[in-house]
Formats: sequence, C-alpha cells, structure tokens
Amino acid sequence: MSDRPDADDGRLRVLVVDDQAVVRLGFQALLQSQPDMVVVGAAGDGRQAVAMARQTLPDIVLMDVRMPVMGGLEATAQMQQLSPRPRVLILTTFDLDDYVYDALRAGASGFLLKDATPEQILEGVRVVASGEALLAPTVTSRLVAQFAGRARLVPPSELGDLTGREREVFALVARGMSNAEIAGVLHLAEQTVKSHVSAVLFKLGLRDRVQAVVLAYESGLVVPGSDGSSAVQTPSP
Repeated sequence: MSDRPDADDGRLRVLVVDDQAVVRLGFQALLQSQPDMVVVGAAGDGRQAVAMARQTLPDIVLMDVRMPVMGGLEATAQMQQLSPRPRVLILTTFDLDDYVYDALRAGASGFLLKDATPEQILEGVRVVASGEALLAPTVTSRLVAQFAGRARLVPPSELGDLTGREREVFALVARGMSNAEIAGVLHLAEQTVKSHVSAVLFKLGLRDRVQAVVLAYESGLVVPGSDGSSAVQTPSP
C-alpha cells in the first residue's frame, strides 16, 4: 500500500514550483485538465516546496531553477531525503541554466524546457512517472557541450564489470535514448533492453538513468562529438 494520500485513485500527484504566479497557474490548469493527474500544491520558492512535498507526498515535482529564499537545486537535493521520494523534473530555459547539471547530480529525474508545448510537458510528466529519465538526445547534447570540461576522464573501475552488451546499452542511455529506441538500434526486445539497463544501474550503483548519463560523460566513457553524436571509449583491462 502506498504512503501517499488518495494514491488508490491512480492519478499522478504533481507539485508545481515556480516563483512566477502566472507560470504556476498555467501549469496547474494544464495538469488539472488531465484525468490521470492531480495538482496537490503549488509553491513559489524552494523552501516552501520542500515543506509542501513533506505534507502532500507528490509523485512528481515540476521544479524551477532560479527562485528566491531557496533555489531549485537545494530543494531538489533536500527532496531526495523524503520518503517516499518524489521524482523531480527541472524547468529551465532553452539556453540551459548553469544549475541544471548540478540539479541532475542532486537527484533530478530530468528536465523540461520552459518553452515546451503543453503536449511535451504532459508527456514529460508521464515519462518520468513511468521510471524513465526525460533526456531527449538534442537536449542531452547541449548539456554535454556545456559541461564537458568538468569530465574526470578516468573511467571508474566498476565499468570493467559491465559486459560488452551492457556497455553498448550504457552508451545509448547516455545519448538520451529510451528503451524502445535502444531496442531498435541493437535489434533486441524492449524487455531485454530493460533488463540490461537494470543490470548497468545495479553494477554501477546508480539510482536512475539520469545518473547514468552524468557518469558516462564525467568518466570519459562516452565522449561528445561536434555533431552531437557520442563515441564510446573502451576501458583498459
């Protein structure tokens, strides 16, 4: 049985966090229009958001980055200590705030662009709720280009525990591909891909696909190309 109140009705519980009242109201109206979603609260800063998350136990948090009192980065990190832990979807500008990279490392499950269409926002909430990371390949390549200089370029020893197929899957996850897309590229059943992804996360001690993306580029296992493509580096024996 879930600890979330009213969880039995099956709707996704969403908390909206943005310091602009007009933006909050817009998101609330959009989400409330969906039969499978319910807005359980709206906050104007990170501190208020954390307090509301403790009270309302949302499944998903739409989190702005730059806010007064407490920003989205710190709020995201604090929400990782809650039980049950909500999935955080970062809201950012198209040019990518410097904070987004750190927010992903703090525990966010992905991010949405603030100029996304209503359909993209609703799809994003559902994708993250299903357990997948919201990291479209085009957005991932922008993130990588912005922060490639932070890479450690030293593959962690745990990478040696991955099989050849798992390294292939890992690299495609790092490019932001979904299980279905990976299945198409590798000519595998989607359930098989899901099993490989689970094995990769377990062996590398990662929480989710977002952490896998960050690790792949930080470690230098995957190197971004100028065209947004990715090349896999083979660890030394």
